[in-house]
Amino acid sequence: MDIKRGLSLLAIASLGGLVALGINRITSPERSNTFEEKQKAWFTGMSAGKMTDMPDFVGASAMVTPTVVHIKTTATSKGGGNQFEFNDPFGFFGDKAPYQMPQGPHEGSGSGVILTNDGYIVTNNHVIDGADKIEVILNDKRSYVAELVGKDNNVDLALIKIEEKGLPFIQFGNSDDTKVGEWVLAVGNPFNLTSTVTAGIVSAKGRNIRLLEGDAPIEAFIQTDAAVNPGNSGGALVNRAGQLIGINTAIASSTGSYAGYAFAVPVELVKKVVQDFKDFGEVQRGFLGIQIRDVDSKLADEKGLKEISGVFVAEVNDGSAAEKAGVQKDDVITKVNGLTVNSVSELQEQVSRHRPGETLKISAMRGSTPKEFSVVLKGKNGKTTVEETAKSDKSSLKGSEFVGMSREEKLKAKVQNGVKVSKAGGALAKAGITTGFIITQIDKKPVYTPQDVKKAMEDRKDVALVSGVMPDGTKKHYALSMEE
Repeated sequence: MDIKRGLSLLAIASLGGLVALGINRITSPERSNTFEEKQKAWFTGMSAGKMTDMPDFVGASAMVTPTVVHIKTTATSKGGGNQFEFNDPFGFFGDKAPYQMPQGPHEGSGSGVILTNDGYIVTNNHVIDGADKIEVILNDKRSYVAELVGKDNNVDLALIKIEEKGLPFIQFGNSDDTKVGEWVLAVGNPFNLTSTVTAGIVSAKGRNIRLLEGDAPIEAFIQTDAAVNPGNSGGALVNRAGQLIGINTAIASSTGSYAGYAFAVPVELVKKVVQDFKDFGEVQRGFLGIQIRDVDSKLADEKGLKEISGVFVAEVNDGSAAEKAGVQKDDVITKVNGLTVNSVSELQEQVSRHRPGETLKISAMRGSTPKEFSVVLKGKNGKTTVEETAKSDKSSLKGSEFVGMSREEKLKAKVQNGVKVSKAGGALAKAGITTGFIITQIDKKPVYTPQDVKKAMEDRKDVALVSGVMPDGTKKHYALSMEE
């Protein structure tokens, strides 16, 4: 009797549980049910071992560390002898100079990432901006003076180059594929502590912290809680595979040191900007020609929008690329080239990856009607062509050409610095300088890059004293008449 009674109670309890489950499925919203199923699938797929294992960053650190360099800059303050202070709530400039900047030469420090085996390095614009000399120190302690290829304060990126081959370089990841909650590493040189690796997670994407001061700034930062401090700027943010997903740029801090929030320029934007620097010397940026706003509940109620998503078109500029394609005021842009955009920063980032003349596929809602537009981007000048004149030959001067020297070439010539004459013309040829001559000083000031030569000799009408070494090692001095 006790066994039968127990079985009866068990059957009644089971039936009650099934009834309760059925009622719950009937009364619960479908959305909640779907989320519960996703939760069950997630925890079912995670074994006990996977839940307890700690992430391993050893391999990624070993791959990335040799590709991150230490950058030291020297700049000469201009003006009077008064010291000055500046407000720096985000610790943005903390890695470039102290809050009190004295008159005369001062030094800054930051990081950079090697992109190619022949010496192209990306960093932040604010790390090298205003520098008279950019020194790059590799992970193996070799030191070089870099030449500036291009810079832009709207994205806070710069491209520099050193004369060397066979360098270790980083592999690109895809910042679009990066997910919030994903483990990441920050590699750089905080407080002049070289080759420092810290770990954290992606806290958010598409952040606009209203920090950049360009005429048309692009801010769609990857936010992370990996420890980033002054000196990390220009360094690498990488995923667990050791692939570059961003360039560390700023920290949110009232003290100028790490306080839990750091921001990186996404690598998909970095790729495009770097290629522009190589091809044109400056960023070639396309514009839609619209004024936009984030869609929030207040705007949605005001405009009668069904969905609180997308980017609202507040105005369409006359003669703009968007107007020509048919975009209208009050449209809500939802996708760019198939990628969903839900904020102004996300839309700006997607557009900024393209040059004038390129076509974007824009998806939008006009009321309840979906719309598709093919927009041919225009440049800031209103044209659909890139500025070909932006790409200039930075190494030529009045019929002469110059090239930088690798460390091995300098060791062979027994010079600590110098620029080789690859073609002698104009004033150089008249003075007797021939191809292969190594210029080490101009007016008793050392030269490190072709840009140094150009800066010292262009637009002069007097006599320049050029010192250097012949290919056979003979030291020579020349007086160049710079008159036309």
